[in-house]
Amino acid sequence: MQLYNLQDNEQVVSFVEAVKTGLGRNQGVFFPTELTPLADVDALLELDFVTRSAKVLRHLLGDELSDETLAQMVAGAFTFPAPLVKVADNLHCLELFHGPTLAFKDFGGRFMAQCLAQFSQGEKVTILTATSGDTGAAVAHAFYGKENVDVVILYPEGKISEAQQKLFTTLGGNVHCYSVKGSFDDCQAMVKQGFLDEELKSRLGLNSANSINISRLVAQVCYYFEAVAQLPKEQRAQAHISVPSGNFGNVCAAMIAAVIGLPISKLSATTNQNDTVPRYLESKQWQPNETLESLSNAMDVSRPNNWPRVQVMLDSGQFSYNDFFSHSVDEATTAAAMRELQQLGYMAEPHTAIAYQGLKADFAPGEQGIFLATAHPAKFKDSVEEILGISLEMPKALADALAKPCLAKPMSADYQQLREAMLAKLG
Repeated sequence: MQLYNLQDNEQVVSFVEAVKTGLGRNQGVFFPTELTPLADVDALLELDFVTRSAKVLRHLLGDELSDETLAQMVAGAFTFPAPLVKVADNLHCLELFHGPTLAFKDFGGRFMAQCLAQFSQGEKVTILTATSGDTGAAVAHAFYGKENVDVVILYPEGKISEAQQKLFTTLGGNVHCYSVKGSFDDCQAMVKQGFLDEELKSRLGLNSANSINISRLVAQVCYYFEAVAQLPKEQRAQAHISVPSGNFGNVCAAMIAAVIGLPISKLSATTNQNDTVPRYLESKQWQPNETLESLSNAMDVSRPNNWPRVQVMLDSGQFSYNDFFSHSVDEATTAAAMRELQQLGYMAEPHTAIAYQGLKADFAPGEQGIFLATAHPAKFKDSVEEILGISLEMPKALADALAKPCLAKPMSADYQQLREAMLAKLG
């Protein structure tokens, strides 16, 4: 697999190099030089999840890994299901929260851990990442206790739920967490500065586990095939998928799946009030506003890192602008969508409700609607209980984490402070 840097097209690397590098020159993200269609998608959709995923990844990655190695990596990462739950006629929810940290990012985080274990060959690796909610836990658990790997996680203080936070700030060991006085975009900017710091990169073996990293992105392609595979054969060509979107990595993976042949008729990338992309699609002006806090905090992103990847596929015509939709959903409508789903017999947290609301906006008769549930409702216990008027039982993984003390250290939104802390602790 050859990938090029979207900010510096002359930088072309292999998949292994892209995974180990994380972010390219000039803070550019890597993207495949070519996406080719799969030969027989219908046959693939008849396979089990793990077997099919290995074949999809083989197609994307080429011959950089042997079939046996890739099959072992996928089997080691995807140890939990991604069920498609029927909510109503022509309406389904793809549940991506059955992994160890109860969020969709377990798929990408665990596959990335498999990749780095395979590629690093015992060299020191420091994962530096920012989280708006669920990435932190998925990455922390994927790499926790791994030899020669340290994990540094930045998160915006007071702007993620306690359940999200406790899943990664209570681990200790090789997981180091910093509570940043600022927004997720501030945290993400500090991470990007780290990757421009040649001394830090070389001394600590810096890598990123955000959806910046191509290994996370390709892993997420696989569960869209799993979603469509669970539809009846005669309905697969009518799949309209709605993805709750913050950093736009998840919908980027869906678009890659469509480009290589998965029958997706429409894609909806629905945001909360941080509406940079919906406004851009209307005005063609890229004008990020200050990030606003919301019920759907994992989507509180005004400068999505993965948008350049999505835009490449749209501008090149690989996926049609006519089949791509992006709307913003305000707080009151998010709560109303949660209550509407409750009336349909399905309990959803805010991100999932936003995906449902976005699906409704452009849904047409005859389509099979699939909206993504990216996190377990208990990860947003307070808002779910208040909005739906219910009492939630906590899954054991969350209950255990909530009982432990937070080990995160406070930090200003100041790169030099982060740099000094990392060199003192890890250098």
